[in-house]
Amino acid sequence: MKKISKLFSVVLVLAMVLSLCACGNTAADTTAATQSDKLGGTVVKAGFICLHDENSTYDKNFIDAAKATCEALGIEYVIKTGIPEGQECYQTACDLVDEGCNFIFADSFGHEDYIIEAAKKFPEVQFAHATGTKAHTENLSNYHNAFASIYEGRYLAGVVAGLKLQEMIDNGEITADQAKVGYVGAYTYAEVISGYTSFFLGVRSIVPEATMEVTFTGSWYDETAEKEGAQKLIDDGCVLLSQHADSMGAPTACETAGVYDVSYNGSTASACPNTFLVSSKINWSPYFEYCITAISNGEDFATDYIGSIATGSVELTDLGSAVAEGTEEKLNEVKAALESGELHVFDISTFTVGGEELSTYMADVDTDPAYEGDHEVIVDGFFNESAVEFRSAPYFDVRIDGITLLDEQY
Repeated sequence: MKKISKLFSVVLVLAMVLSLCACGNTAADTTAATQSDKLGGTVVKAGFICLHDENSTYDKNFIDAAKATCEALGIEYVIKTGIPEGQECYQTACDLVDEGCNFIFADSFGHEDYIIEAAKKFPEVQFAHATGTKAHTENLSNYHNAFASIYEGRYLAGVVAGLKLQEMIDNGEITADQAKVGYVGAYTYAEVISGYTSFFLGVRSIVPEATMEVTFTGSWYDETAEKEGAQKLIDDGCVLLSQHADSMGAPTACETAGVYDVSYNGSTASACPNTFLVSSKINWSPYFEYCITAISNGEDFATDYIGSIATGSVELTDLGSAVAEGTEEKLNEVKAALESGELHVFDISTFTVGGEELSTYMADVDTDPAYEGDHEVIVDGFFNESAVEFRSAPYFDVRIDGITLLDEQY
């Protein structure tokens, strides 16, 4: 009897070791002790699929929110990192279902088709995806898209940048016609165009003479390409930079060159103490809590979700030491105007396209080939970006005057 017990113990230990090894270095599995009292009767286990790991500011932002939310709610979770935008994503989703996850979230644009495939296979599991475009045409009760009005955060960051430019002009460091900012983008997707345009409009709300140059890397995360792109912009006379790319390449290039920098998805103040101004980011915790609570309580939740400044989904980091005097006060003023609806980022009176005001625009808000019409998104004098009645992901893809693209191959 004792020999059988010992044999069983050895087998059990080996099974546990193999189970842990199966996760490899692509997963972090945390079991919480007690599910929060705010949750209903259904026990939730969450699975998160990330394109990169915590070295990417983009993925780190999701990972931090996932951990904080699940631990606060007392639920078990699994995080899979380094999952490419390919069939590996579908297999990872299947693996998470096998591990008992009933809420699965993927964080990268190219994950979408594979998450939809998994949602069709596992109708009893709820799937959600960041920056996706197809939930409103797939009509699956267990597939959801989510984003936030980050263009408002980008605009606010642009205000910070504009105030710094104005200070440089006032101090005689540059002239108004030298107020050129640069932007390191990943791809020529609407999300990136919306981001750099809203940033630029924030800059121009302070310095109307400002111009901007944009370069693209063709990758969400490529430190070498991002650093080289930043250096190209600096060499071309840009006196302040921002980015929609996920490494420290651009910020460190700015710190080395002594050029002011606006980051994305988190503060770079520790690595760039002399040049960091501010960073905008999406706080995903409100969305994760919303989904998990709904699933636990047996409730439906939105096919397309858009977080806002008011919901705590759009945030700015603490200001860097290099910001212009009076920045905090101005930010509070502009933020209040955005929240009240007095100010709209894409107010058509603040920009032109080919020298003309943009009075009408049929946005491509549906990617389904069978869809037979777009939507008019110029409403009450502004471009109605990321409206929940259309889709949560950005669809502002307009090339406005004052912005020069140095390359468009991506």
